[in-house]
Parts: sequence; C-alpha cells; structure tokens
Amino acid sequence: MFGGGGVSKSKKFKASKISTVIGHGTEIKGDISFSGGLHLDGVIKGNLATHQDNAATLTVSEDGSIEGDVRVPNVILNGVVVGDIYASGRVELAAKARVTGTVYYNLLEMAMGAEINGQLKHVNESEPRMLGYLDGEKDPDEEGSQ
Repeated sequence: MFGGGGVSKSKKFKASKISTVIGHGTEIKGDISFSGGLHLDGVIKGNLATHQDNAATLTVSEDGSIEGDVRVPNVILNGVVVGDIYASGRVELAAKARVTGTVYYNLLEMAMGAEINGQLKHVNESEPRMLGYLDGEKDPDEEGSQ
C-alpha cells in the first residue's frame, strides 16, 4: 500500500530553487553575492557569498570550479573549490568533489571518492567565524605589540 506508513520522520534536505546558472565555458573574475539557488558549471575566480538568505544553496557540478572562499548556508559540491567553505547549514560532497582548504560545516555528507586537502571543522553557530577579525574587532596579538 502506498502512503505514509514507513516514511521516515527525519527532515529531508530540499535545496533552494535554482535562480542563477553560470554555464560551462563561462569564467567570472570577482566576488559574487546571490540569493536563492546558484548552479555552477563554469569557473569563478573570487569569493562567493549570500546575505540574509539562510536557505540559499550553491550547487557546483563536476565541471565547475571556484578559486576563493565560499560563504553559503548549503553547498552541494561535485567540482573543485580552492579556498575555505563556510556553511551554516549542510555540505554535501559528491564523489568528484575536491576541496583545497578548510570546510566549516554544521551537517556533512561525504561520498566515497570526495577529497579534502585541508581541514574539516564542525561548527554549531548559525554563522561560522572566519579566522580573521571582522566588524572592527582587534586582533589580540596586535594589541599586545603596540
């Protein structure tokens, strides 16, 4: 019988509807800010971020690559990222995913064959902190040296 019997009660992740596509053969140099869903088949040389969109999702196909930091709540990766990934939601690394950098994640799914050349750091915060200092905070090491 079809219906609700035997259906798992765990929440199934649903990616944002794709509103932007960067196609194969396209290379963008510079930082990108987006909302909703972004699908990447091309190359981005710059940082990628979302603002005020906790449901935003970045999907990188096996042809896609990013040279820069990624600050997106949800990342589905089957391509290459050379830089750090800051994901307050979930990170899905498919079999051909390659990351050179640190992955800050809340939830992580990693397929056999995915590669991380760097570190995996679990964070419970809604917004993972960068190693640098933001919003006018001073580096504690600089305060002692002045």
